[in-house]
Amino acid sequence: MKYELVKGFKNERFRQVTGVNITTFNKMEEALGVNYAEVHKKHGRHRELSIEDMLLVMLEYYREYRTFDCIVASYGITKSNVCRTIQRVETVLIRCGLFRLSGKKALIAPETEVEAVLVDSTEIPIERPVKGQKKYCSGKKTTIR
Repeated sequence: MKYELVKGFKNERFRQVTGVNITTFNKMEEALGVNYAEVHKKHGRHRELSIEDMLLVMLEYYREYRTFDCIVASYGITKSNVCRTIQRVETVLIRCGLFRLSGKKALIAPETEVEAVLVDSTEIPIERPVKGQKKYCSGKKTTIR
C-alpha cells in the first residue's frame, strides 16, 4: 500500500494499518528526510520511493511480516532495493535516538520491586517399558571366541 492511500486515514485507522500514530510517523519521516538530505546533498541517484513510502515499506515488513516478494509486488521495486531500504530506514531511526526502546537495565530500576517465583525441578526417574530386553541382561554385547 502506498502512502497516497494511507495519508487520508484518521489517527485510529492509521495506527491500525501502520502500527504507529500519525504524529510518530511524521517524526520518523522528518528524521529520514534530514538524513537523506544530509547524505545526498552533493550528488547521488534519485530514489525510486518517496521518504513516506520507504518508511511504510519498513513498517509493513515489521508489522505484517510480509515477505520481500509481497512488498516487491506492491511497490514495483526489486528485492535488493526492498532489503536496502529496510536496513537504511531502521539504521537512521535507531541512530536518531527518538525511537529507541529502553534496554534491559531500564526494566529493572532500583525503585521497582522484583517478585521471584521458584519452581521445583528435581530429578524424578521415568519408568520406561523394556524393549525386548530381559531385566537381568546388562545390555552389553560380548564377543564369542
